[in-house]
Amino acid sequence: MNKRSGFTLLELLIVIAIIGILASLAAVSYSSAQRRARDSQRQSDLKAIQNAMEQYYTDNDGNYLADCEDIGIVVDSSDNLYLPNGLPIDPKTGENYPDTCDSNGYRFCADLEADGSFDGTEENFCVTNLQ
Repeated sequence: MNKRSGFTLLELLIVIAIIGILASLAAVSYSSAQRRARDSQRQSDLKAIQNAMEQYYTDNDGNYLADCEDIGIVVDSSDNLYLPNGLPIDPKTGENYPDTCDSNGYRFCADLEADGSFDGTEENFCVTNLQ
């Protein structure tokens, strides 16, 4: 009797299907991890901006910056550089975070991807003046 060794076509198709399912699960998991990482970066960026604005407020007799863009470049009389690398930008869009500023306060916001409706315009996470 002539016995062949090897796999049948059905066995190969089942293995390929299983590998395909595992690959798709890994891709979805990776994509989800990237979204969470970008959301964490956004929250961290906004907290850094908030800390810089509050430090400026403390150093300047209870006044906030009237122009949000200036916080990245302001060096005051005591040589404090509040955000040495300038204002952070959104990790996905590359745009500045939406903001409003005047000498009485500020508000910076970001659209988080975790809710699944990321379009860069919603404001899911915001920081405002603490004073």
